[in-house]
Amino acid sequence: SYFTPGNKHEKSGRLIESTRAVQWETQPSEFSALLREQQLIRRYLPRWNVQGMPNRQRPVYLCLGRAPAVYFFTATTPPKDLISCEGPFYGAARMKRAVDSLNQFFKLRDCSQKTVFHFADQLSLFSLEHRPGCLRYETGTCLGPCAGACSRASYDAQVLAAQSFLDAFNDEPITTIRDAMDAASANQQYEVAARRLKDWTALDYLYRKLVHLAEARRAFSFVYPVHGYDGSDTWYLIRAGEVTESIVAPKCPKSYSAARDRLKAWDSQLQNSFDHGTGRYSHTINLVASWFRKNRDELGNTFEPAKAGRVYRSLARKGVA
Repeated sequence: SYFTPGNKHEKSGRLIESTRAVQWETQPSEFSALLREQQLIRRYLPRWNVQGMPNRQRPVYLCLGRAPAVYFFTATTPPKDLISCEGPFYGAARMKRAVDSLNQFFKLRDCSQKTVFHFADQLSLFSLEHRPGCLRYETGTCLGPCAGACSRASYDAQVLAAQSFLDAFNDEPITTIRDAMDAASANQQYEVAARRLKDWTALDYLYRKLVHLAEARRAFSFVYPVHGYDGSDTWYLIRAGEVTESIVAPKCPKSYSAARDRLKAWDSQLQNSFDHGTGRYSHTINLVASWFRKNRDELGNTFEPAKAGRVYRSLARKGVA
């Protein structure tokens, strides 16, 4: 379509001028083509692709971790030993504002890992007075674990509340900031209201994405059989919304026997789904959610790995497999 006479868009013209060759690659299905396109974009980082471009859109992950005083932070590559993690999200500046608002709302620290923390119930040989390392404790937006102003239990309680927000079960930060924005506007404190509006906008975007991701992770864990136009059917393992593996659909008793061990491993993986956080293929979750949103009838074809034998025999009797 880029080369048709009626396509005179500015971007299309620049793209055609930069083109030196066209390579055509066929795929057995539309779903396979979308996965392949995403894979190629992530590998080659083409200049003209914006959607799915890792270094152009700068995806980040919202992380909750870093003991001993856990807090929210963003990372392009989530570190290990996190309490919870979700993503990917786009817009680094917007995510930074959302993270600052969340840490202040839940009264979690946001200081360096080099900070020494002293919880109130922490045993000590000497009775020392610890001073807070910043003004957030004085302003009431941090529990002050660096100054011994809170117990570990009270801090952990706030961490649990923060985790419920990350799991899309708690929208209290959004409603509280919106009420503060309305109150500031009613009192003609327009600068304060403007700051709260920016906080609310960032958190509203984040929470809507969290709800979307949580729904996908809870709903999409199964084997998805895709019929290929060339007869090469494929079974995809979708775990917590992510495409993690695929095999060629068995067509005879010998091929099914060869795939049995892999299917047993798939069943074990689905039995131990993600409690919190993302997997290795989190970049595929938006593609999967979009696909099943547009093709809801396809959900009726999915099955659990434990039922693969029944599905295979049913298809074999029909002469489909």
